[in-house]
This record gives sequence, C-alpha cells and structure tokens, in this order.
Amino acid sequence: MDIVMQVKDVGISFGSNHVLKSLNFILAEKEVLGVIGPNGAGKTVMLDILTGILHPTKGDILFQGKTITDRSITERCRMGIGRTFQVPKPFEKMTVFENVTVGGIYGHRQSEQDAQRSALEIIRMAGLYDKREWLAGKLGLLDRKRLEIARSLAVKPKILLLDEVAAGLTEVEVENVLFIVKKIKELGVSVIWIEHILKTMLEGTDRILCLAQGRDVICGCPQEVMHSKTVQEVYLGTDE
Repeated sequence: MDIVMQVKDVGISFGSNHVLKSLNFILAEKEVLGVIGPNGAGKTVMLDILTGILHPTKGDILFQGKTITDRSITERCRMGIGRTFQVPKPFEKMTVFENVTVGGIYGHRQSEQDAQRSALEIIRMAGLYDKREWLAGKLGLLDRKRLEIARSLAVKPKILLLDEVAAGLTEVEVENVLFIVKKIKELGVSVIWIEHILKTMLEGTDRILCLAQGRDVICGCPQEVMHSKTVQEVYLGTDE
C-alpha cells in the first residue's frame, strides 16, 4: 500500500478551545477515506489544516513522504491537494466552462488551451456538459455541487478533499454524487470525504475515520465502523 498522506499527532487550539487534540491517520493511493463525527468534532477545521488555511499548533502533515506543515495554500494546491467547500461559491457571472478553465489556469498553471481541453473532459465527467455555457449563478444546488467538484478537479489533484458535497441533496441526487466520486477514484485520485449522509459513507468509501472530542477515535472498514459501539455512542447518540 502506497501512502499518499500521513497526519501525525496534529492539534490546533484557539485560545483555550482545543478543537483538535491529537489527529492521526494515513491515506493510501486511490483510497476514499470517509470522515464522520458530531458537530464540533473538528472535521472542517481538519480540512482547513490540510489545505493550509489554518496552521496546526502541533503535529506534522506528510504528503508523498515530505512534510508540508509549513507550506502555503497555493503551494499545496500546486503540489496536488484540491478541496471543495460546504457552500459552493462559483464565479456566478462566468459560465460553467469558464469556472473550470480558470481553475486549470491558476490552480495548475496550465496554458489556456490545455486548461480549456481539460475543462471539457472534467465537465463531461461531472455531468455538466449540456450546461457548460450556463452562467454559474443560474445553476440549481446539485449542479452547483457538481461544479464545485469540477473546479477542484481542474487543479489536477492527487488528493481531493470533499466537504459535505451531498448535503441538502435528494436521494437520487446523492446517487449522482456517489457516481462522480467513483469516477474520481478511477482516475487514481485519493479522496478524504466529510459527510453526514450515512449512505455516502457506507457505499462510497474504502475506510471511515470517526472524530470525536478532537481525536480520531476509530478507523476501519465502513460496516465495522458504522456499527461499532464507539460510533453509536459518539456519533449517533446512543449506547445501544
């Protein structure tokens, strides 16, 4: 198993608030790692640390065997770490095609011609090809989520961090997101996926990591983790 990322004893505090106390995990090549946990467990803060938006109080982050703990957001992006956000914020007055093209030009330093060619391939995979000339501001929620994923793929990531891309979607739309994540994995991209919709975690991941009280409390295959007593207690709110 080739490890593409390793997080070692990472913690972050805001004054006396210890949001993450000790986070440890590895991410393998072509793996989809689901991340669950109650509100306030530090899931999105974890993604902010991995992308360089926040810097940890302690610990180390290794990407392809090299420490990136002190690297900037831009450096990490160009090294191959892409990310979506809970609330999609596309360039609303630009088309779907233009949004994804910009990602390739500025996130991966492609030429305009190469970025445009890649954008069309990504848009097709994301199910947005028929809407490629639509203004992003005119898109519904599912298509905004698709565009958010497509823009993150434009930087040609080796690791893609997904932050609740299925939130607010219908059951049928969630199936669509699962299909896209499957395609992303087939491209050879490793994925860290935060989600509250249990169906996505059970059907769309290789392993699940559960965070609680600022720590990784359990990590393993989806069925075992989701049915463990630990998860029932800290995530589902039951001790049955």
